[in-house]
Amino acid sequence: MRFHILTLFPEMVLNGLQTSILGRACGKGLIELNAVNIRDFTQDRHNKVDDYPYGGGAGMLMQAQPVYDAWKSVAGKQKKPVRVLYMSPQGRPFSQELAKQLAQEEELIFLCGHYEGIDERVIDRIVTDQVSLGDYVLTGGELPAMVMIDAISRMVPGVLKNEDSGVTESFHENLLEYPQYTRPEVWEGQAVPQVLLSGDHARVEKWRRQQAQERTARLRPDLYERYDLPGRALLYLQRDKLLHMDMLEDIRRGQAQVLCVRQDGVLLRDRISGVYMITAKNRDAGERLLSLTEPEGAAYTCHQYFLVESIRARFGKDNVGECFQAVYPRKTPSEALLSQAGRVQIGRLDESYTDVVSRHYRLLHDRTYLQRRLACGVMLGAFLDGELAGFAGVHEEGGMGMLEVFEKFRGQGIGSALEAALIGEELERRHTPYCQIFSDNEISLALQKKLGLRIADRKIYWIS
Repeated sequence: MRFHILTLFPEMVLNGLQTSILGRACGKGLIELNAVNIRDFTQDRHNKVDDYPYGGGAGMLMQAQPVYDAWKSVAGKQKKPVRVLYMSPQGRPFSQELAKQLAQEEELIFLCGHYEGIDERVIDRIVTDQVSLGDYVLTGGELPAMVMIDAISRMVPGVLKNEDSGVTESFHENLLEYPQYTRPEVWEGQAVPQVLLSGDHARVEKWRRQQAQERTARLRPDLYERYDLPGRALLYLQRDKLLHMDMLEDIRRGQAQVLCVRQDGVLLRDRISGVYMITAKNRDAGERLLSLTEPEGAAYTCHQYFLVESIRARFGKDNVGECFQAVYPRKTPSEALLSQAGRVQIGRLDESYTDVVSRHYRLLHDRTYLQRRLACGVMLGAFLDGELAGFAGVHEEGGMGMLEVFEKFRGQGIGSALEAALIGEELERRHTPYCQIFSDNEISLALQKKLGLRIADRKIYWIS
């Protein structure tokens, strides 16, 4: 990998980078350092590269022409465009994730400013990325460039002796590094943790993971909030599986965008429907989570009523539905369930049934939504003597629903057969079958109990 550094101080850059690990990497040809002296490209007879800023102000600005010509001396030799990183406090904060991304490039150009900065015209012309090392001021861009080159080089294959080092140190997976120890075994009365002396690699790995988690939560809570969001969300939600089965399944099926996991709440957004799913221990936690949402046109599934009150007050939404969540707890269909499914002919419905389905089911969704569900192949129909008698399907968020039996066919167990068939299909997909029943729908609640579903003792609320 080649690093080109456009600078007024090439010796400073090379002296700092051609030692230790990076020096060895240069010797092996794994990375190349090309320090380009911007002053070599000035057209001023006194070798000046700066001048006073128009409009007045303190300090001097680097001129556009020598910077542009220095860049051209590098970029003009490349077969394809090369990213130009300008070291600037106005830029995107540098991070381990960005270092990994930049390490995929074959060449990079670093532009190091000095004095009060660089003429904006050349920045606009050549810079692809403005990057900042932090919210403080340095004399020039050389030190930030050196720091970034060091971090990026560690991601280049072969630069580190231990190939695992680049992916096990601090900030990997948004965790700080675990504590490390070397000889002697006891120093100043402090002993190395016994687990590290056990020779049990599995125990050592578990201890290191726990230490990294605890250290990150204590020292960098901002970083910990981004660590293993799906895994931490699952741990939180599993404390009450029945109440949270919709959120659990959204994560397990890969549909969830996990927006935030706190000690007192979880916020998801379903990638397909855009529905927010939220649970919180108290109103304050709920308010903090709701602040992360974009309420315009959004729908929410709330797992506590105080969240509904907050959404009404903050976002002016007042269309609320109260539901109980029902969950099929078995991994395989019971005999009773199989007997229900076999009572009538069940077939898959396609888009050709859009008109009849939309004509009979008008509860919550419009024709376009129903057509999309039919196109996805998740709608089943019950047929008696070749005539469609009812239908049911799976919603975008993953819950079973849209169960409708036509009036003249009611009382014949068709609803039970349809839902039993849906449960069977969900189990074949390795999903946990669940549905959400309006709290005043006594008939449907009784059906869930008949089919062996367990009903949560607390309500959830849809609000839009």
